[in-house]
Amino acid sequence: MSQNQFWKTIALDQLDKDQWESLCDGCGKCCVLKLEDVDTGNVHYTDVACKLLDCENARCTNYAARKTHVPDCVLLTPDNLGILSWMPKSCAYRLVYEKKELPNWHPLITGDANSTMLAGHSVANRVVPENSVDEDDLPDHITNW
Repeated sequence: MSQNQFWKTIALDQLDKDQWESLCDGCGKCCVLKLEDVDTGNVHYTDVACKLLDCENARCTNYAARKTHVPDCVLLTPDNLGILSWMPKSCAYRLVYEKKELPNWHPLITGDANSTMLAGHSVANRVVPENSVDEDDLPDHITNW
């Protein structure tokens, strides 16, 4: 095992800020609007991006102050990963929490910050901005990522 695979040897709650942030693959799937079926509890992803998500590169335009601008933005922590069932199945935070391997396209594996997008696992250029869709039309934007 390579020494740089820190996620395999350091507990999530022991990661430093840079290590924690590097786990994010930049897919943007956690930043799309989601709809929960009140009868089943199932969560459905849409192709509608949070107002702070840059739709072209799937990056937050105000990451440091996102909670100020989007009060219901969920900040990931080692303590809440186990209860966030809506996190994408490919999310590195979720995978590490579940003691699973990172996908071969993850930037920590490839060394390429663009590998998520190149492998087709990013919402970049595949989402529309939140302010362009009426809330009543959100069910028409349900998609499978």
